[in-house]
Amino acid sequence: MKTLWLSIFCITLVWSAIDAHDYPTWALEVAPAVIGLAVMACTYNSFRLTSLLYWLILAHCIVLIVGGHYTYAEVPLFDYLKPVFGWERNNYDKLGHFMQGFVPAILAREILIRKAVVASGAWRNLFVISICLAFSAFYEMLEWWVALATGTASEAFLGTQGYIWDTQSDMGMALVGAVAALLVLSGLHDRQLSRIPGTRT
Repeated sequence: MKTLWLSIFCITLVWSAIDAHDYPTWALEVAPAVIGLAVMACTYNSFRLTSLLYWLILAHCIVLIVGGHYTYAEVPLFDYLKPVFGWERNNYDKLGHFMQGFVPAILAREILIRKAVVASGAWRNLFVISICLAFSAFYEMLEWWVALATGTASEAFLGTQGYIWDTQSDMGMALVGAVAALLVLSGLHDRQLSRIPGTRT
């Protein structure tokens, strides 16, 4: 699994770097994926994650890397989908923010369960959603700081496309993603966690 995972990640990253739309924006967009890879490499032996979570993280990385290649406002597939769904803008960034809730929800859930932080399932779900929303809010502040630091050069990174409620809708999509992950994947996640010695779900 590890070799396949790394191969997909590296091939996608190299592809995205070739003739990227805007290299400063590319660097900003792919940085979280590269940092995530470094963190997973450092913790692989001491805190190995479930296979479900590794593949979810890879999917999230691909979304980030593709967005870095085109910029979030110009991903071709979502331009094609605009007339199909009647969108006025390219909504690839909404997929990115959905994943920003969907994948971290399972990551937070895995850490909370394996570290036995919260015993109650209901309280754990509340913690997971709160963590995802906090992460989403931090990312929005990060985008704001980048905008202040770079001025007009930040437009491609922000990807607001003139939508005044972009920040709020981004956080809303992260919330939807977190709730969806808990509803759809908790059972499968529990089965994989049960194979880890000493883990109680």
